[in-house]
Amino acid sequence: MVEPAVYTTGTIEKAAREWRQGGLVVVFTNGCFDLIHVGHVRYLKEARRMGDLLVVGVNSDGSVRKLKGPDRPVMPLGERLEILLSLRWVDAVVPFDDPTPLELIKAIRPHILVKGGDWAPEKIVGREVLEEYGGRTVNVPFHEGNSTTGIIRRIRSL
Repeated sequence: MVEPAVYTTGTIEKAAREWRQGGLVVVFTNGCFDLIHVGHVRYLKEARRMGDLLVVGVNSDGSVRKLKGPDRPVMPLGERLEILLSLRWVDAVVPFDDPTPLELIKAIRPHILVKGGDWAPEKIVGREVLEEYGGRTVNVPFHEGNSTTGIIRRIRSL
């Protein structure tokens, strides 16, 4: 059993190597995870079922602003990491500042890369990297109506 923790890119590379050498199936996903909602919970639960450990890459506050705009994130990185680690399906969280998680994926070398069904397979960053060493990419169904942007819109309309 792995104690859930926050890792850096450097420390997750070593840990993931040890997990793989120990025969554990490492699953990776990533996202902003701003205002964590039931869609996130269902998605992470499904991702974790695919392997022995779930590693979640989390966009830094600056990265979220670049992707989502100046009003985001609503929740600061430290709080997003703490909430994610409280979910029993999440074994490791790794903040990253790059525009994509490509370097993180290269460092972790997961067996399985999971993204939501709203991502076309050819658009999933890191897919080619996994294919090079025999890993696989999986899309899980997207649950309509469960988005942070939608929640923010509903709150603003009150």
